[in-house]
Amino acid sequence: MKLWVGLGNPGAQYAGNRHNIGFMAVDRIAEDHGFGPWRARFQGEVSEGRIGSERIVLLKPATYMNDSGRSVRPTADFYKIPLEDITVFHDELDIAPGKCRLKQGGGHAGHNGLRSISQHMGEAYARVRLGVGHPGDKAKVANYVLGDFSKADREGWLADLLHGISDGAPALARGEGDHFLNAVSLRVAPPRSSAGTHPERAPAEPKSEPKAAKPAKPKAPAPAAEDTRSPLDKLRDKFNG
Repeated sequence: MKLWVGLGNPGAQYAGNRHNIGFMAVDRIAEDHGFGPWRARFQGEVSEGRIGSERIVLLKPATYMNDSGRSVRPTADFYKIPLEDITVFHDELDIAPGKCRLKQGGGHAGHNGLRSISQHMGEAYARVRLGVGHPGDKAKVANYVLGDFSKADREGWLADLLHGISDGAPALARGEGDHFLNAVSLRVAPPRSSAGTHPERAPAEPKSEPKAAKPAKPKAPAPAAEDTRSPLDKLRDKFNG
């Protein structure tokens, strides 16, 4: 069994925030892979299901971002899930929008949700780092992450990223990180054909014009048959004709 945690803040006013991209990721997985209904448990919301042969518990802490560990710790304890089998989906300022990185263990890099989980449990859990970009000024970070994604982002790269995470979920469940990241990449930046066009819509080869038939050469007149009559026969035929 594995525990996948999406980080965010509870409540409708935060639902569209950049800080809530972790919630969005586990919601997408639950919907696409037929997980059970979300239930209020362990100071959060829990949904259970299977991906391939792996049983997965999805968790959205309802303790607000800064206290995420207070929800993650009792969930892991109840299901007896070791720290190495916990994966946390979270927003990442230092990664470009639409990009995804995978990391096992390490520090929290100033992310309050990760800081809380590490304080309650240690740092050996895995992280799916979901790029939201940086506002360019440290003083603007709080308002930026608590701001909503634009409509263009929601309908563009964000939708592709979330579907890519769902596509790659079976690989992530099997512990195949490279295959997971490849599935995300195929959604966010699908390869193009070498001709730069859709392979099913490649321009047709121009048809060559049929060659005009050469006019037939006129046949030479057949040579006249040789006249073998005697002069007397010729004279007789002249008067009789």
